Amino acid sequence: MTASNTISATSRVWIYQSSKPFPKEEIIALNLRIQSFCKSWVSHSNQLKASGSIYYDRFIVLMVDESQAGASGCSIDKSTHFIQSLEREYGVDMFDRMNFAYLDGDTVKTAYREEFMELYKNGSITDETLVFDNLVKTKAAFDTAWKMPLSSSWHKKLM
Repeated sequence: MTASNTISATSRVWIYQSSKPFPKEEIIALNLRIQSFCKSWVSHSNQLKASGSIYYDRFIVLMVDESQAGASGCSIDKSTHFIQSLEREYGVDMFDRMNFAYLDGDTVKTAYREEFMELYKNGSITDETLVFDNLVKTKAAFDTAWKMPLSSSWHKKLM
């Protein structure tokens, strides 16, 4: 799945990584809820040009094209509360930044920082392993640098 084509490359991006995959049978309904939230998302009574979707059954990605209206602190708080409501409903953690995600073949796996370093030391994860940089800030960065080899990512500094 790719990021929305109706959102500009300079759009702001927020990536929330679930501690476990969302149930496959719930992905369609969950995507509809995310899209509904984006359609109703406002900043100081101004409709935000927003897009959102689930990637790899595990990541919720929200984007705001600020050419129409900028995301304010209050509107960002609304998105955080929305994600927290999904956390409670699905029994997942969406805010743990020390739980790193990587691709093992076509499967997204996660490991906490210490385990991630151990996987690297024992060769289960290599410099070529694709890791997810959930700190990307724009749609352009999401499209080009969200997934990258470990050797090119900030994760490498932890090894």
